[in-house]
Amino acid sequence: MLGNKLDKPQSSAATLVPKSAQSIKNPTLTIKNSPQTMPHPRNRLNNLTGREWVHFLSSVETTAYPTTGPNSCGHNLRRIHPSPKPPQLMQRIVEFFTKEGQWVLDPFMGVGGTLLGCSLAGRNAVGLELSSGYIDTYLQVARQEGLRPQTAVLADARDMLDQPEVAGRRFDMVLTDPPYGDMMRRPQSGEKKKKTGISAPTPFTDSSADLGNLPYDSFLDELIGILAKSLSIVKLGGYMVLFAKDLQPTPEYHYLLHADIVIRLSGLSNLAYRGCKIWYDQTPRLYPFGYPYRFVANQLHQYILIFQKLTN
Repeated sequence: MLGNKLDKPQSSAATLVPKSAQSIKNPTLTIKNSPQTMPHPRNRLNNLTGREWVHFLSSVETTAYPTTGPNSCGHNLRRIHPSPKPPQLMQRIVEFFTKEGQWVLDPFMGVGGTLLGCSLAGRNAVGLELSSGYIDTYLQVARQEGLRPQTAVLADARDMLDQPEVAGRRFDMVLTDPPYGDMMRRPQSGEKKKKTGISAPTPFTDSSADLGNLPYDSFLDELIGILAKSLSIVKLGGYMVLFAKDLQPTPEYHYLLHADIVIRLSGLSNLAYRGCKIWYDQTPRLYPFGYPYRFVANQLHQYILIFQKLTN
């Protein structure tokens, strides 16, 4: 799916073209003015051609973005976050759900995968983050990669409507990667332990306000409250897209986080669940979890949950 590496940074009215990004545009036919080479005149959602539109509709998104070298989009810095999302993937998502120059909100920006993706795509973004260290890292990556910096606000997402950068604007989309319950506060039994022998938890932050530090049910309550606030400043018909990764099940509960989020958000009367894509990341290694005693899955996939605002 990845194409040729983009040229060195050049200024444009919308954004700077990064030195390390790779184009994710799909090849098109050469027939002039066909749906394959030009957006449909009635396409109010995005700037994609018919072929690019259809390609995005696959329910499985398989990627192997590099984590080292000039095409890693600053992963050398972003890796301080326990679960940074590839900016190239976020670019691909915003290019489907918005047009150039539109506005995207990320209430859990982390080290700025969404904001970087918006700069790659020529969109505008506002992100909120509890950790000043993560915001500083995002700004370092933007400078390193020659990308136009977006608006990063040091604030609790619960207080987003008190932030002038957020409250004074109508957004076209919400794209976010919230914590997955208290997953990161649990002892680590996955890739980190296999590589380092260390099983200590790696929480996003030590803040008591961090949703990732809350018990599962409290986390869900707070998450739905924050997403409901986000929805209040999204345009009618705009999309809310979020990532979710299931926790390992226990005898007491299934911990299908993506299902719990869909059920909770479906309780909002002005929001409709439109389906999901499964993101399959090919970069992690496989490990013999549970061997030779029981089945323990290598979770190489995450859910990209897609909702649409129906009424104000």
